[in-house]
Amino acid sequence: MTALRTNQDLDPSRLREVFGIFPSGVVAVAALVNGEPVGLAASSFTSVSLDPPLVSFSIANASKTWPDLRRAAHLGVTILADHHSTVARQLAGPVERRFDGLSLTATDDGAVTLDDGLAHFDTTIYREVLAGDHTIILLQLHAVHHGGHAEPSPLVFHRSRFGRLHNGG
Repeated sequence: MTALRTNQDLDPSRLREVFGIFPSGVVAVAALVNGEPVGLAASSFTSVSLDPPLVSFSIANASKTWPDLRRAAHLGVTILADHHSTVARQLAGPVERRFDGLSLTATDDGAVTLDDGLAHFDTTIYREVLAGDHTIILLQLHAVHHGGHAEPSPLVFHRSRFGRLHNGG
């Protein structure tokens, strides 16, 4: 058995490479803020609890978008499909162009979702937990909608690239 070496290879670029070995799904988190859509892409989304119904994602503490987005009464979360790699890049790009050309729906409470996502969640912030250079955002679900796709294939972020799940068989 090989022993793990402590404090070796813990620089950020090496950690990003190693963390990237584990694939994750990608979501859009968006809301109306002052009447305009504000949002971002997150690849750290996960389910947390059934009672109460909670999900989470992590956001860099240096994010320029989160301070505005967190002021919204409700946040929309869209699970992105495998054809959304360009959309995910767009949502990570210049703020003023993040929603150009996208079909969106906003609830009366201001949660914004992408129309052709695999699933949509209407959420509110349940808790924010400071965790190093990121903050874990816990969101409470108020409504969910499944897109009804026969063979849903989510967008996956793996080894710093977007891809899709391949069903073996």
